[in-house]
Amino acid sequence: MGTEGSLVQSGDGRAVLRLIDANANRASEGLRVLEDFARFVLCSARLSQECKQLRHALRAALTPVDGAAALLRARDTESDVGTGSVRGAQRVASEVAASERRREGPVDVARAEAARVGEALRALEEACKLVDGGAGASEACKGLRYRAYDAGRDIVLALLSKPPRWQPALCVLLTERLCTHMPWQRVAQQAIAGGADCLQLREKDLSTRELLARARELVELARPHPQVRVVVNDRVDVALAAQAHGVHLGQSDMPAHEARMLAARCGQQLLVGVSTFSAEEAHEAAEAGADMCGVGPMFATATKHKPVLAGPAALKRYLADPVTALLPHLAIGGIEPGNVGQLRAVGCRGIAVSGAVCGSSDPAGVCRALVVG
Repeated sequence: MGTEGSLVQSGDGRAVLRLIDANANRASEGLRVLEDFARFVLCSARLSQECKQLRHALRAALTPVDGAAALLRARDTESDVGTGSVRGAQRVASEVAASERRREGPVDVARAEAARVGEALRALEEACKLVDGGAGASEACKGLRYRAYDAGRDIVLALLSKPPRWQPALCVLLTERLCTHMPWQRVAQQAIAGGADCLQLREKDLSTRELLARARELVELARPHPQVRVVVNDRVDVALAAQAHGVHLGQSDMPAHEARMLAARCGQQLLVGVSTFSAEEAHEAAEAGADMCGVGPMFATATKHKPVLAGPAALKRYLADPVTALLPHLAIGGIEPGNVGQLRAVGCRGIAVSGAVCGSSDPAGVCRALVVG
């Protein structure tokens, strides 16, 4: 089965095997590009693994057709008119090559490779029907084509919604009830003046309508300061509706990759942060494509009681772990000017604070001390 003379229909059996070989290579190469973009650009283990599984499934599907290495023996790159080696095809090949010399960015690459994979799998689906016993391979390629459509879609959408890598230095979590000396708007303004480059709206008790109005107000307040980004706690829908820069998710909230897909379908980029309280949770966040991890709790805090403190040692492990070392982070929990130095000593690049700033009569001064500390 699968030898050069095993065609159901008359014709050049070797030519059909060359067609199958070329498209198998084309599909496999395209899937590998998508896999690597999912792995290294999106940092998504889920999407990377799907592309890897598709490559392996394609190889297995074509095994019956490739008896006695029939595809390799049929390969003839030198006489392939599509390579431009034949004079009549040189001009066309040159024009095609010129259009492929430049990509505008990762999204452009992913779109091109996803289309390449789909086209190759369609060609394989039809060509395998010409080989005795190739019906199973044809059906398998059809199923793989539909899976590849979904994988390509998810990768392109994820790339569209993923903002450039960003490591904040100081994130202030704004909760109105903690702002005991001045209105929350004034605390936000003071925080920006003191060096905060991220403001997170954290209001658990507001209605959706009230939360959306407040998120929009905070976005407008930060707009004159391009270095400052606004993040909404928990609520992906509110973050998108308010056109905030990001959302921060807890362990019981929407998974990071689902938030990314939702943002992409809305045509928006969205910074996705995830609270993590162990190395395992940080790994899961990284594999789901999170842009940032909250790491904590560092110290005891009156804002949110935690029975177990991770402490600076947990942040040190996070920074030494190859899975999370390059993933932006925010150390959180009981941080104040008096203890922030302990975090800087282990390499901390970003911190998140709430009560220390919101409850101060001098939010700008506290922020300056935290940034310098």
